Amino acid sequence: MKNRILMGTLLALAVCAAPAPGMTKEEEDAAWKKEPAYGRVINVGYNGGLCLGTLGIADIKGFYAEEGLKVNVVRMTNDVDAIGTGKVDVVGGHIAKFLVPTINGVRMKFTTGIHTGCKSLYVLNKSDIKTTKDLIGKYVVVPNGIGGSDQNIAMRFFSRDGIDPLKQIKWKVTDAGAGILAMQKGEVSAALLEDQFARRFLDDGTLRIVRSLTFDDDFKNEACCILAINLDFYNENPITAKKITRAHEKASRWILDNIEESVRLLLDHKWVAGDFDLVLSIQKTLNYGISDKATEDTLRVIIRDYQSFGMIDPRLDADNILKKIWNPVLTRE
Repeated sequence: MKNRILMGTLLALAVCAAPAPGMTKEEEDAAWKKEPAYGRVINVGYNGGLCLGTLGIADIKGFYAEEGLKVNVVRMTNDVDAIGTGKVDVVGGHIAKFLVPTINGVRMKFTTGIHTGCKSLYVLNKSDIKTTKDLIGKYVVVPNGIGGSDQNIAMRFFSRDGIDPLKQIKWKVTDAGAGILAMQKGEVSAALLEDQFARRFLDDGTLRIVRSLTFDDDFKNEACCILAINLDFYNENPITAKKITRAHEKASRWILDNIEESVRLLLDHKWVAGDFDLVLSIQKTLNYGISDKATEDTLRVIIRDYQSFGMIDPRLDADNILKKIWNPVLTRE
């Protein structure tokens, strides 16, 4: 907890309501008033999950308002289409879901990481499976589909362990609950699940983790989710984009310093669902103080991995890809 409080304090110093680099506050305000988005309502897409709780906290705690922004938080599920077509101006989502569409032309720009952790590869606790190598030739459940973030994350686990995820692993699509039942029936051997969903099955001894974004040393410091702004909005409204990102960073800082209250607020406002103690236990595993450098490093590693899977053209230069998709507008270290 002391480390979390220290991270929150350091983040507070870095993301207080400072003007854009190279501008005084007066100059920033003058430039902002000339932007098309000045004075209009900003549409923020939010899927209601704990992973994107910063978007809810920024609204609840008034951090958008502190930046002079008027926002409408929109509940949604089809976030890639919504941000790419401008139905919403800003959204958060998993890098594993957003990266390939953005490289392939969906119009959004990433401006900061959100946090680490959140998903793991689970097997039955009573199974003989001890490592990912024991899953070679077996079926793995990916609830959000082939090519979705679950499969993309799981493929990185297998690849990191020297396993070809395209040739040595079989994939099956079913929802998370059905995936656990399928494991119990012997139809599949593992499932990539959200840690919040899986926690009660972990606690009661039904499941066991074999690989994890949240807990494994080679993944736990990576950014999992990222803040994205519609590209046209970003290009036309650079000061507004900074203000949106700054409000988000204030929310990140506040969560770090107020873990329990953040869970209470999100539950009270129905931004998340679940038992308080369970949600709190998950919230404590997410590092909202992740730096922009760590987020950029994560993007580079995932780009490299996806190129090896053929999901991204291996002939493309990683630096050029990053210039297209990534601009940490606050440069948080």
